Amino acid sequence: MRIIAGTLKGRRLQGPATDDVRPTSDRLRETLFNVLGPGVQNARVLDAFAGTAAVGLEAVSRGAMHVTLYERDPKALKVAAANIAHCGATAACRLIRGDFLRSAGGANCDLVFLDPPYDDGDLSAALRVAATHLAPGGQVVLEHRRARETPVEVAGLVRTRVLASGDSALSFYS
Repeated sequence: MRIIAGTLKGRRLQGPATDDVRPTSDRLRETLFNVLGPGVQNARVLDAFAGTAAVGLEAVSRGAMHVTLYERDPKALKVAAANIAHCGATAACRLIRGDFLRSAGGANCDLVFLDPPYDDGDLSAALRVAATHLAPGGQVVLEHRRARETPVEVAGLVRTRVLASGDSALSFYS
């Protein structure tokens, strides 16, 4: 795993410390950030199921102003913290040990990235919580198994685009 582009391009990241964490592939991260383009510059980003922190660090590398990362798995949390420190991104990142689905909302983010466990959990619930963290005009991106159905509309969010890559897909909501 590595940072794809930006100021941290090429920086190698530690992989997951547990089989329970499935990091977003380099290829899918590249697709995500190519679609987001310059919209990441100066953005406030929330990575809701951070795992190794690869998505959040890619956002920092591409000019995000600040990234908030939620992770509940203690082993993954240590890897995420190590990756943030290795990239020198501690000032730009806030790593929260906790369950995003129980978060209070109100983070006022321009981009919320959701990568919940592929076969577990309620995607509608994750999208509802994400909506409480979203700034006006912001967007939510949901990574999911390609074969899994995603809601068309939830909590005022409307799915605007779906991109598939291998077994994975990204659903974009505004």
